[in-house]
Amino acid sequence: MKTTILFRPVGPAELELIAAADFRAFPPRLPEQPIFYPVTNEAYAARIAREWNVRESGAGFVTRFAVEAEFTARFPVQTVGGRECTELWVPAEELEEFNRHIVGSIVVIAEFRAAR
Repeated sequence: MKTTILFRPVGPAELELIAAADFRAFPPRLPEQPIFYPVTNEAYAARIAREWNVRESGAGFVTRFAVEAEFTARFPVQTVGGRECTELWVPAEELEEFNRHIVGSIVVIAEFRAAR
């Protein structure tokens, strides 16, 4: 089975929910969050974690995970800024199914904290 490697920048609260799911699933989106957007490259994920998650919650983390490539093909890559700012837009109502197509575990590969 072919897989696609994706990344997701998260804050501490979302990371706790991922841990509670044994690093096998992302938590449901909040009502004001209609899209789940994993990103396609580590550099962009690190930038979001550093610049947004740290500012909002004092810490940011980059997760890496694999998803069945055939499943991810249904979500075209969206460019949302510069060339490296690419992500998939998964409708919130499809996140549960997206989680079922994750292969293996969600792994934390980077951590950023606010300066003290």
